[in-house]
Amino acid sequence: MLVVCGLVIALDQITKGLITSSLSPGERTHLVLGFELARVTNSGIAFGLLDEGSDALVLAITAAALVLVIGWFALDPRRPLLWLGVGLLVGGAFGNLIDRIRQGAVTDFLDPPLWPAFNLADVSITVGVVVIALIAFTAPAHSASEEPGPRSDERGHTPKASDPSASEASDP
Repeated sequence: MLVVCGLVIALDQITKGLITSSLSPGERTHLVLGFELARVTNSGIAFGLLDEGSDALVLAITAAALVLVIGWFALDPRRPLLWLGVGLLVGGAFGNLIDRIRQGAVTDFLDPPLWPAFNLADVSITVGVVVIALIAFTAPAHSASEEPGPRSDERGHTPKASDPSASEASDP
């Protein structure tokens, strides 16, 4: 999870650095399919939501979401691929948080038609949420006390290795 988080932060900050060094504020360059490469800022959360919200509200929502996701991960880290979803979400959140602390707003640069501009951190957050949601609705939870070992039969008895019936299928 920490490796994914670190990679997301690094890629996000590198791409934002390239944009801020290549484009002037508000400058746009046409890409394909109506997409534009643009240097815009966003004072809200992902995709410009809560753009008019106070910094304290945006930071509080971000912090609360991170605490909940990291707490869920800490309670059940063995869920398959949960580390990936949490790493993507946390990395994206920290990538945007770095911008917010450093410059008071987040740098966005991918501007599709009919949708607010976004950045790699926003993409990472979105993919992370989708992965976490899929895991939450499909993968069974693991108990912290569960350990792999021999399974008991329908009567609750665990067969011993020396028991000749241990390898036979029992018929009730």
